[in-house]
Amino acid sequence: MTLSVNTNAGAMIALQNLRETNARLEVVQRQISTGLKVSSAKDNGAIYAIAQGMRAKVAGYNVVKQSLDRGTSVVDVAIAASESISDLLIEMRETALAASDRSLDQQSRNALNEDFVQLRDQIKTIIENAEFNGINLIKSGGDNLSVLANDDGSSRITFAAEDLSYGPPGGPGTNIILSEDATVSAFVNADLAISELDSSIDNVGAVLARLGSASKRLEIQRSFTDKLTDALEKGIGNLVDVDMAKAAAELQALQVKQQLGIQALSIANQSPQILLQLFR
Repeated sequence: MTLSVNTNAGAMIALQNLRETNARLEVVQRQISTGLKVSSAKDNGAIYAIAQGMRAKVAGYNVVKQSLDRGTSVVDVAIAASESISDLLIEMRETALAASDRSLDQQSRNALNEDFVQLRDQIKTIIENAEFNGINLIKSGGDNLSVLANDDGSSRITFAAEDLSYGPPGGPGTNIILSEDATVSAFVNADLAISELDSSIDNVGAVLARLGSASKRLEIQRSFTDKLTDALEKGIGNLVDVDMAKAAAELQALQVKQQLGIQALSIANQSPQILLQLFR
């Protein structure tokens, strides 16, 4: 082997190997600290781009879940209000039936009518307050409910509003057939109210069935979105997560290799000193 004080080939090779070891050691240390084998485009541009696209979808589906949760709350409020209205209609029918008794005196009929009117007006109060996030599904002219169904907003789930308001004075409503000024102050009015309440109770029952189906559909979509998000997150993990056990073992090996590289470089740097012995 040619010895030269200007060029130390052994030291060059040792230094090259040490640099490679240090570079790989830096990569493994970053993988262990971040838990990712691909934490930036420098690690693997193609995989990083794919992972970013999947992360965008996950973020989109998180927004979808928020929309579905709000929609579920709107429907749940409408269901709770409709159930209360159904109970009140049944109570109103009971009062109307009592008022239809021809043997009642007027004082008793007036007392029953007062109860009937209070129940009637309570339904109005419930409808006015059956609102969540600015949406009331059961008032007259209520807004339809539309929620996101996918991550790019191209698909939506829509439910039509249900009108549970009374009809105008002397006129029928859409689902509650009673007019807003209905009374049972006379047995004739009571007979009419019983008939209208029977139809109203059936109609409100149908509304409840539709609202229940809407709530179930939102629940199913929410569950599906959760599973889809989990699958996407698992896919991202498969692409970019590091095998920590493997990385830890490699770190140990690289640290040993680094020490050996330093020793090899030290030995290579001592080689030119042999030339000094030729001048003694």
